[in-house]
Amino acid sequence: MTADLARPALPLRPELAGLEPYGAPQLDVPHRLNVNENPYAPSEQVVADIAAAVARASTDLNRYPDRDFGDLRADLAAYLRAESGVALDPAQLWAANGSNEIMLHVLQAFGGPGRTAISFAPTYSMYPEYARDTNTGWVVGRRDEDFSLDPAVARDAIAEHTPSVVLLASPNNPTGTALPFATVEAVLDAAARVPGGCVVVVDEAYGEFRRRGTPSSLELLADHPHLAVSRTMSKAFGLAGARVGYLAAATPFVDALRVVRLPYHLSAVTQAVARAALAHSAELMAQVGSLRDERDALVGWLRERGLRVADSDANFVLFGVFDDRRAIWQGLLDRGVLIREVGPAGWLRVSVGTPAETQAFKDALVEVAAL
Repeated sequence: MTADLARPALPLRPELAGLEPYGAPQLDVPHRLNVNENPYAPSEQVVADIAAAVARASTDLNRYPDRDFGDLRADLAAYLRAESGVALDPAQLWAANGSNEIMLHVLQAFGGPGRTAISFAPTYSMYPEYARDTNTGWVVGRRDEDFSLDPAVARDAIAEHTPSVVLLASPNNPTGTALPFATVEAVLDAAARVPGGCVVVVDEAYGEFRRRGTPSSLELLADHPHLAVSRTMSKAFGLAGARVGYLAAATPFVDALRVVRLPYHLSAVTQAVARAALAHSAELMAQVGSLRDERDALVGWLRERGLRVADSDANFVLFGVFDDRRAIWQGLLDRGVLIREVGPAGWLRVSVGTPAETQAFKDALVEVAAL
């Protein structure tokens, strides 16, 4: 056998050559505040009910799951009505293995070769990867210095690039800032004028943490059939390990996602876990309130010490600006506190933890940054 035959080349797509997989550091330290997880584990009662639901589902695991998960969609619709006051038909809901897979479904259905997706930086670092993975062109505009999005800038970018998909994170990641309705409506109006059509996805992964008086784009769905709003159970529900994301949109939008999803993509176990957790939504939302209070107090504390802090409607805070943010990050890590080095140069992001975790972060930051 020749050397060439012994070591055949892998036909990797050229645009993937040399790339590293996405991933934040997973380090075993006392205080992990880097990936915006809910710091509170499910209660014993939630765990018991999830375990019972999984046990029931396990008796039928020789059968494929409900591929359109009607019961889960009905539960999600009921939850959103209670949480945001928006009444939706279950047919307007879609779910997948995390909001990441939801976004991939959107790009599979509405993106692709010869089409473009657009967003406005700084924003979630996975958006260009969704575009790359679906052979969709990627364009990134810019947000203002305060991380807001100028409606005129958004309109001009959409008119210039004629995308088929616009991705807006609100609250934004990594900044935590939410978009006012006027901005979202300006984007929707511009998207409606794109020849051939353009969909707008408002990513509300952190929507439950929005400050009082900040509306959800769910309220705009009835009048905008090209709008979708995505959510996740990873954050507010404390179910990052369950990997459940979902989307609300007009029924034709959802039906398009049903075409591109893999068969039986949402397992019977995943459906059981999600439904059991949704049955405890009132209990879990009470934790969200305490995390909001902890976040607001942390924003105030950081500003009192002379740091710049982005307004946050999420369960994390972006703060800075440091000449050497890597040194600050490493100094915190050396003291057992892991945060995220992400976003614009000089900025750092910390997830809101329990009061004890937040205090550990404050104590470490005071030492490292000499506050």
